[in-house]
Amino acid sequence: MADVARLAGVSMATASRALSDHPHVAPATRARVLDAAAELAYVVSPEASRLAGGVTDRIAVVVPHLSRWFFGALLDGLESVLREADKDLLIYHVGDAADRKSFFERLPARRKVDAVVVLGMPIARPERERLEMMGVHIVAAGGQIEPYPFVSIDDMVAGRQAVNHLLFLGHRRIAMIATNDPGQPGWPIRAGRSRAYHAALADAGLPADPDLAVTVPWGGAAGAEAMAELLSLREPPTAVYAHSDEVALGAIRTIRRAGLRVPEDISVIGIDDHPLAELTDLTTVAQPVRDQGALAGQVVLGLLSGAATDPGITMATRLVVRGSTGPPRVA
Repeated sequence: MADVARLAGVSMATASRALSDHPHVAPATRARVLDAAAELAYVVSPEASRLAGGVTDRIAVVVPHLSRWFFGALLDGLESVLREADKDLLIYHVGDAADRKSFFERLPARRKVDAVVVLGMPIARPERERLEMMGVHIVAAGGQIEPYPFVSIDDMVAGRQAVNHLLFLGHRRIAMIATNDPGQPGWPIRAGRSRAYHAALADAGLPADPDLAVTVPWGGAAGAEAMAELLSLREPPTAVYAHSDEVALGAIRTIRRAGLRVPEDISVIGIDDHPLAELTDLTTVAQPVRDQGALAGQVVLGLLSGAATDPGITMATRLVVRGSTGPPRVA
């Protein structure tokens, strides 16, 4: 507060009254103090004295989506471990670019927490600098964010497992439905799954046909539209590798509506092992989503206790063969 008062050219008492919205402060003076506080990323906290040098038993969780299964499962695992340790979670939803900008601009003014966990989203350098202004531990779950401790899968490996399965079955004309998230640009997870597709084809000696690689926004409806585009090709694929199970299920809907059979006419594989994958007999590459959240919670507790922690934990994925994949039809 002394810094704010000095920058604004007022006394400590005036700065305190302005920051607490006291009525006996001139509007111009209040504006000057608030501008100084914003410039210094300062916020008045009624708990400051009590919390100085202590712990809060609160963990901030930053998540880009609350309605999607993947993020809900991550959060479920994280919360279960932290609740057992008597920690409270503060959830911050940053669903689009405007939310992200507002959140990171105001971040240092957030209530004091002991750690921040970032779930499945990229962090740009300016955002990282704002996070680090809080002076607390930062952990990533559901993806890797340098230079923080993280818990994730290797998306390159998962993609290779999916495409290699189709190659093993004898497919040679394999399409990919890649996804992006307009609200979370720059996330390397999708890039890893795309690289896996091209690397697997190259290792098999197959040329990459650009017409067979379609990129759409995340979601089942987008997967259905992408599949319609692939079916319009003069020579449609015999198999489709989708970046997620939801996208794969959308593709299957289009295939069946076109009067084709899965897997007799076209095989389809996804990634994640969404709960609907087993119900719909979808072949997929399973990742332990809830376990990633739980393990991230254990990493947080280890950091808070001063224990040595692994800088990065990569969890294994596994191929789950069901009824949506099979050998290509013999002409």
